[in-house]
Amino acid sequence: MDIQTIALVQDSFAKIRPMSETAGELFYADLFTSAPEVRPLFTGDINAQGMKLMATLGVVVRGLSDLGAILPVAEDLARKHVDYGVEPAHYDAVGASLLRTLEQGLGADFTPDVREAWVTAYAALSAVMISAAYATDEGEGA
Repeated sequence: MDIQTIALVQDSFAKIRPMSETAGELFYADLFTSAPEVRPLFTGDINAQGMKLMATLGVVVRGLSDLGAILPVAEDLARKHVDYGVEPAHYDAVGASLLRTLEQGLGADFTPDVREAWVTAYAALSAVMISAAYATDEGEGA
């Protein structure tokens, strides 16, 4: 991930941060509409879950400049999500909902370059997470 991609993600997330609660609500509303099969995976307070999501996303976005520091945390998180019933295909649904949430939240600031930066960042992170969570005994991802 290059410096420009990281800067676009970090700068755009800084604009979302003041509306974290709303962004979390938008995200889960979109996710449950577009991928209703994931709804049963969420049993707690969805507003609290939205705030946790935004806080975690904030940590990851800040850490993009030092991937070596955040990747082990992301890998551990991915392994924990397997116990909740998360499957590799769910990462695509989450990524799509994240992009739609960012588009709603950023409006005109969600430029093609910003979108591409988020696609790149999410693809890189989700690939690492999927590999960590669904690795076979031979060390390959699912």
